[in-house]
Order: sequence, then C-alpha cells, then structure tokens
Amino acid sequence: MRKILLFIAFFACCVSLCAQTYPPQHNPRLEFVMQLRVTLGETYSVGDTQHGRRIVIPITGGTFVGPAVNGTILNGGADYQLANADGTRTELEAIYSIKTHDGVYIHVRNRGIIYNGTDEMGKKQFYFKAAPQFEAPADSRYAWLNNALFVCEPEFTPAFKGIVLNVWKVN
Repeated sequence: MRKILLFIAFFACCVSLCAQTYPPQHNPRLEFVMQLRVTLGETYSVGDTQHGRRIVIPITGGTFVGPAVNGTILNGGADYQLANADGTRTELEAIYSIKTHDGVYIHVRNRGIIYNGTDEMGKKQFYFKAAPQFEAPADSRYAWLNNALFVCEPEFTPAFKGIVLNVWKVN
C-alpha cells in the first residue's frame, strides 16, 4: 500500500511539473559588476594547428572598476584564441589575474565566442560574448565572486588601445 501511495505522489508531482507555464515566467536578471580596461601586447599566431589557427594576445595590464570591486589587471596573462578555417568563428580563453585596490589577488578565466559571419537568413552577424569565472580567496571580502555565474561583452572604444569588457552577474 505504501508503494502505491508513493507512486501516486510521484505521479502527481510529475503532472504538476508538466502543467507549468512554458516558457518560464522568470527570466534571469543581470547585475553590473565591473568594467575591465585591458591593455594588450603584440598579437602573434602559432599558425594552423589540427584544431584551427591558434592566436595569442598577451595581456599586459589595465584597470577595472565596479560598484563593489576595483583595482588593476596584472601583466602576464594572455587571451588564447582558436579560429576556424574561414575565420568566421573564434573560441577564446583569456587567463589572467587581477589585484584589488586593497591587495587581494583574484584569478580569472574567461571563455567565449566571437562569431563574424551570416545568420540563417544570410544577414551579416557579429556576436562576441564570454563567461568569466573568478577564483578569489575563500576568506576574502571577494569570495562572492566564486559563487555566481558571470557574462561579459566588449565595449568598442576607439580611443583606448586595448579591449574594454563589461561584466554582469547572472541573478
């Protein structure tokens, strides 16, 4: 008898889940976290590899500023890009460190996609988004960066010799 009641309860839960509204009523919200102004070194290419054209862009420094975190970008990281044969799609992985204004070091790994081709209707399309992941000391005031997902996109500023990235937390 107990197994039958458990089955009925499970079945009722499944029916109620299936009856929920589609699409979901809640959309994630974005909360601005920081703007990074990254200075870059001279780009070089490893050449065509078995995975695509490997491009490396050294990260030489910069600054970042936001409502709850600001500081400098450390020299020594790089943006490792892998472009497909026709150059319309590039995967990127930038690995670098930042230092907050109060001396806390944070490791950053930012993975993303740049697409510069056409959509299904043949219309020109440019897409550049990435998802930075932060690794801050667990006992620091920046530990909250360890426990959320983030997205970023570039802001094209002709006067700045580097790249500007705006970062949002997904809530």
